[in-house]
Amino acid sequence: METIAPLEATRKTTITTIRRGSFWLKILLTIILGAISIVMILPFLWMISTSFKINGEVFKYPIDWIPNTWHFENYKKVWAGTDPFYLFYWNSIKITGITVAGNLLTSAMAGYAFAKIRFKGRNFLFLLYLSTMMIPGQVLLVPRFILFDQLQLINTHASIILPGLFTVFGTFLMRQFFISLPNELLEAGRVDGSGYWRTFWQICLPLIKPALVTLLILSFTWHWNEYETPLIMLREKDLYTIPLGLTSYVEEFGTNYVLTMAASVSGLVPLLIVVVVCQKWFVEGIASSGLKG
Repeated sequence: METIAPLEATRKTTITTIRRGSFWLKILLTIILGAISIVMILPFLWMISTSFKINGEVFKYPIDWIPNTWHFENYKKVWAGTDPFYLFYWNSIKITGITVAGNLLTSAMAGYAFAKIRFKGRNFLFLLYLSTMMIPGQVLLVPRFILFDQLQLINTHASIILPGLFTVFGTFLMRQFFISLPNELLEAGRVDGSGYWRTFWQICLPLIKPALVTLLILSFTWHWNEYETPLIMLREKDLYTIPLGLTSYVEEFGTNYVLTMAASVSGLVPLLIVVVVCQKWFVEGIASSGLKG
């Protein structure tokens, strides 16, 4: 008994020391990550501040983070100016909405097929499909342009929407989540008389909501900010998306920075809404994808 007491006291002291060290380590990591977060968010704060200034105040140093006079007319000029920014906005919403919806549907169906339906050459076909991720997107621009030119789809939104309906990454992500679902669920569905479509739509799809939301956010962000493909495929200004529309504020003798920043802030709003609304499922989806791969 006399020997046990000192050992117990030593153990408690060690545990207390470890807990204190862990506490201070968390404090240190919090401070470091907080500092990095501030550095990362500064450009966005500068963009918002600049959107309420005049051009003469844009590059003033030191920076006036809070404008002396708030020029709300910058936003009025953007939305009611000669360039149809509202039309750019609608084009981006239309293209991104259709593309993301189609992307979710095709990726989920392909992922389900590769994960849960047994057919000859399934793994080889999936690896072959996955290997196309190694091909840079820029390499496909010229063949894609020629193809859509032959189909008379150049200078239409279809030339941007159609390639975005199918993504290798989306299929891979969906497959990994479908694999994690127990096969007993599918067998129970077959016992109840469910076919492949009903099993997919009513049983499996509701269980992978975090994966769908993860793909939704990533796909929405990519297509909302896409610049290269619209630049190649679109010619008429009325068909431009927001990234292309921002070039309207590059004038002959320079760039109208305040209008560019006002348009950029306006274009950032849908992204913030999507991320804020879907944040819970997005974090769950990223965590799950790391554990279930």
